[in-house]
Amino acid sequence: MGPQRIDRIEDLSQEELADFLMEMFHRCWMHYGLWFHAAQAQMEPDRFAEAERRVFRDSFALTMKRLGKVFGFAVDGRGLPLRAKAMEKTELTQAVKALAANWYGSDGVWFQGLEGLYDMDTAKRANDSVWARFSPYEAEQIRLRLGLPPACGLQGLRAALPLRTSALLNSFVYEWDQEGALLLKVPSCRVQKARARRGLPDYPCKSAGKVEHQFFARALDRRIHTECLGCPPDKHPPEWYCSWRFTLQE
Repeated sequence: MGPQRIDRIEDLSQEELADFLMEMFHRCWMHYGLWFHAAQAQMEPDRFAEAERRVFRDSFALTMKRLGKVFGFAVDGRGLPLRAKAMEKTELTQAVKALAANWYGSDGVWFQGLEGLYDMDTAKRANDSVWARFSPYEAEQIRLRLGLPPACGLQGLRAALPLRTSALLNSFVYEWDQEGALLLKVPSCRVQKARARRGLPDYPCKSAGKVEHQFFARALDRRIHTECLGCPPDKHPPEWYCSWRFTLQE
């Protein structure tokens, strides 16, 4: 029996069309990602951040408007579902944290996928590379949202940290030491707590953590130096899983 003959998508069965719908979501995300990568390689970091922010705004509005017509939900001019605009703050907070959890979950699926196909070292190398790109991107988006100046110092870093995706799910504690350095401690980590529930040791995340925090801070102000005070596989006190110290070097 030869390959299935398709002249138009209406020739597909209901089940095949539903599966093809998922494929189209995949193609759209991949296409956006490829444009992101190509544009990032062509543009200066500050101009790229603003351009990508505009592109996503317009692309999201178009996408949600079309999907709303098909799936039966109304949106405003930005593509935001009207249901979201009517939500209370507690509901909106839950929605934001749900997306943050989805981000974390997708990250874990990628890591476990590479670890299963190859090994943990391969997955860790890929993970570190992702953080090297994502942290500066996230920092620049937060800087634009808060209106921070290009070199915002430690006070700007302190303002930006609570809006990090990881801060929406993990507990962050901020302190200032006697020398004026900013200390960040993470007493509750979603990944490490999940491993503890399964009876597993801490995930050795120090290499990724160093990339994550250093690249985020330097994207806000290149004068900021990041020091790791402890992160698995380092031994750490029960009060926190990892701790970081940020100083401003003129």
